[in-house]
Amino acid sequence: MNARSAGRSLGARPAHGGRGAVRVSAHGDGGGAVGAPLRPWPWVSAAAPRLPQETLAFREELDVLKFLCKDLWVAVFQKQMDSLRTNHQGTYVLQDNSFPLLIRMASGPQYLEEAPKFLAFTCGLLRGTLSTLGIKSLVTASVASLPTCKFQVVIQKT
Repeated sequence: MNARSAGRSLGARPAHGGRGAVRVSAHGDGGGAVGAPLRPWPWVSAAAPRLPQETLAFREELDVLKFLCKDLWVAVFQKQMDSLRTNHQGTYVLQDNSFPLLIRMASGPQYLEEAPKFLAFTCGLLRGTLSTLGIKSLVTASVASLPTCKFQVVIQKT
């Protein structure tokens, strides 16, 4: 399988409004086929007992997203997320201006097409953490220029 078809198999598609932008998403498939039941994320569940109990007592969705941007991001990438924006209607945009998995690819625009491969794991990380904390969501990522990326989290109300 070549790189171009590999990107499509990850769910890559052109982003709206950005020339050369690439998007990837982590659907409700739990890592399997679309429509498959959500599988547990044991590595997220295993980390939960190590966190202080007050950390896991979130009052609002915004508190959970702040936890992702600060504590989780530092634990995984040794840095905080650069920005968190919301429309206060269940949609959040998390931006990392120097995403560690894309930094080495930033030397040329030819790597922009390869970026979705490096964002699929992180979309799953965010979605799995939210799922473990009891929040059903849809997470997509987009890259307009390397090494900056945006993750859009849409909370699904039930």
